[in-house]
Amino acid sequence: MIYFMNVNFIEDNCNIVNNGQFNMDFDVKMLDFAIKNQIDYALIRFYQWYPKCISLGRNQKKDCYNNLDIDVVVRPSGGRALLHDSELTYCFISRAFKESIIESYKDISDALILGFKKLGIELEYAKGEHKNLNYCMNISSGADISYNGKKFIGSAQYRKQGYLLQHGSIPYNLDYDLIEKIFSQKVEKDKIITLNEIKKDLSTRQIIEALKEGFREKFENKKL
Repeated sequence: MIYFMNVNFIEDNCNIVNNGQFNMDFDVKMLDFAIKNQIDYALIRFYQWYPKCISLGRNQKKDCYNNLDIDVVVRPSGGRALLHDSELTYCFISRAFKESIIESYKDISDALILGFKKLGIELEYAKGEHKNLNYCMNISSGADISYNGKKFIGSAQYRKQGYLLQHGSIPYNLDYDLIEKIFSQKVEKDKIITLNEIKKDLSTRQIIEALKEGFREKFENKKL
């Protein structure tokens, strides 16, 4: 059982936008820092991507999408491929406070749900639908976050030497035509939703501040 004394937010500046390789490298450096220093608090970073980038799960082959003029990176976590474009991404790093990946995944998702509630958005856990599809948002698990039955936030977790790294994508908009071209499959639009479809005119700053409150409420001074 882990007792969280603090939650530290790294590079908390909504104007910081970097390319995909920088973002993935920075997340890995944060994880390695946590392990090396045996930190007993959570590290959280929010960031965006430019230019648009495809991220692959750690076990996927990078040459799958080399025929497109779009950056491709490999995530430290698993899961399926995802196009990062108009979105906010979060990264959460801490000791692996629960043996079960799903249980810790849900605790982190609870913080996201609490944060969006402060923006007047009521989220819930998705109903699991496991499918053999290429595009991450076409696949829903019981630990993903949905809005009115539609998948909204997809996340993935990686563990190393007693620590975990979890990151996830909060889409503002989705370019369905480009996604279908990249992944050569139809996007199930009726099962996916974006933030701008839920509530327009929220600034990135408003979202980050609400999510910070959610993470503090869930993790600071709490036993998990």
